[in-house]
Amino acid sequence: MIGARTPLVFVAGSSRSGTTMMGHILGMHSRIFMFRELHFFERLWAARDRNRELTYDTAVTLAAHLMSIQRDGILFQGNPRRFTSHARTIIAALLSKAPTAAEVFREFLRYEAGQQGKDIPCDQTPRNVFYVRDILELYPEARVVLMVRDPRDVLASQKTKWAMRFKGLNDDPVSEALRLKINYHPVTTSLLWRAAVDAGDKWANHAQVHPVRFEDVVASPEATIRRLCHFVGVPFEPAMLDIPQVNSSFVGTTPTARGISGHASGRWRRGGLTRTEIYLCEHVTGHQMRRHGYAPAQVVPSSASVALSLVTMPLKAVGAFALNLSKIKNMPEAIRRRFVQTGT
Repeated sequence: MIGARTPLVFVAGSSRSGTTMMGHILGMHSRIFMFRELHFFERLWAARDRNRELTYDTAVTLAAHLMSIQRDGILFQGNPRRFTSHARTIIAALLSKAPTAAEVFREFLRYEAGQQGKDIPCDQTPRNVFYVRDILELYPEARVVLMVRDPRDVLASQKTKWAMRFKGLNDDPVSEALRLKINYHPVTTSLLWRAAVDAGDKWANHAQVHPVRFEDVVASPEATIRRLCHFVGVPFEPAMLDIPQVNSSFVGTTPTARGISGHASGRWRRGGLTRTEIYLCEHVTGHQMRRHGYAPAQVVPSSASVALSLVTMPLKAVGAFALNLSKIKNMPEAIRRRFVQTGT
């Protein structure tokens, strides 16, 4: 069934692994439209609902909600009823069939890409890495790009992302900045990176899955993107390398800066992490690091600093769980996908 329809592209990986950068690269192609992070699979869908047919009104509501996320952003959604006319058009394209939520999502992606004059949608939600099996089963035309980045740089980025709001580098709500601050801990963030990498690696050799290392993109951009274009099934376009430099946890967005920059690569070595954070990260992710070619620094921190970090971990984990509970449709399933039967 590969090639039966124009592809749906999904960019996934651990948070802060370069998924947004990759979305921008793909979105610069004349045929590919980059969506915002839609978080459909974890916030609006659950495996138990896979085959459940929606009523017309429920399907319209879902399509309008997706449109609101895309047009307004997931943190700033307005009233989805503003998009009811678009939603009805989307549902009408399903030929009066009672659709499933996944079918509404596919039709929404194609509709919105078409509204922007393009025919290949690209959803760049990182957490989709935990739903690769579902994506491949639901969408035979899917192409999944799996981003992998040095976990120490992921930690360095996660560690400072919350402060962007208070430095004037983004306009996220204060509540979101505080959630990000509480979310970060070197052990739990490393565990999440490990879970995401393990989930993706289970599909690394699938014909419809293409792993990409962040470091390869910044070191050899044209060669890496040419291979990616071949995978997606589109010709390489030089404009794909002329992306805006956005979403850095350290410098924010510089409107005039363009191109694929390596300034964020290796930030952990240049003061981005403490010795304790490096040690804990490598202890948790060592096997996966070696699998992807990341050499450990093997630093030796003080025992007191390691002990203090471990003591604070349970409190941070409980706080993060509480703050993220409302953002996930089925928390037990989300936990299972990460830490019990990841990626299966």
